[in-house]
Amino acid sequence: MGVIYSKTASEIEAMKLSGDLLGQAHREMAKLVKAGTTTRALNKVADEFIRDHGAVPSFFQFNGFPASVCISVNEVVVHGFPSDYALRDGDIISLDCGVCLNGYHADSAYTYPVGNVRPEIIKLLRITRESLYEGIAQATTANRMGDIGFAIQQYVQKHGFSVVRELVGHGVGRSLHEAPEVPNYGQRGKGIKLTNGLVIAIEPMINLGRREVVQERDGWTIRTRDRQPSAHFEHTVAIQNGKPEILTTFKYIDEIITF
Repeated sequence: MGVIYSKTASEIEAMKLSGDLLGQAHREMAKLVKAGTTTRALNKVADEFIRDHGAVPSFFQFNGFPASVCISVNEVVVHGFPSDYALRDGDIISLDCGVCLNGYHADSAYTYPVGNVRPEIIKLLRITRESLYEGIAQATTANRMGDIGFAIQQYVQKHGFSVVRELVGHGVGRSLHEAPEVPNYGQRGKGIKLTNGLVIAIEPMINLGRREVVQERDGWTIRTRDRQPSAHFEHTVAIQNGKPEILTTFKYIDEIITF
């Protein structure tokens, strides 16, 4: 494990500004989430919005990633590329994006329904989003990292869904990805002690079918092995005064899309 950097209250406030701008960028994308929109157009609107507001898209060229948004449709779990693919009625699309404003990153993801989506897939989206908040509630100084993953895993499995194991959340700060890792599964009371000043991205990646994933030949795209749909929701969260504080926001998305 790498060095875990504790954040000061002023650093956390700076990250909250990045998180708010990121939420607004999600709103701009949400306006375009409909049949016929290309995933390339979604990447373009977020990239331009972030840069127009004096910030930098965190993902662009991060470890060589070629876009500003990870765009993952249907059975793609994470790290999908923007392309000329036009969204179709019944699709779901995960938009995972980061903002770096004044030297501090924020990272958040949201999976959107496109038009008329099958009820069992809407349930997958709803349960995955709810599981994020189940995990966040455990981000207190009374707990350890395993408590976060345990809460997420128990919540989604009781609804019949499966947790991806190969991909995890992470610390966030001056770097987009910092220590520690934040799994979406685990055991109560296991893992590192959670402390004030810790800032982490909690990001359940939950599958409708089996949990196994494969990586495509492009070296980035991760999809479900059984090609069943996958959902992904993420917030950047700080621990302050013993309790979790969410630094990113879905409030702007909720103005546009609800399910």
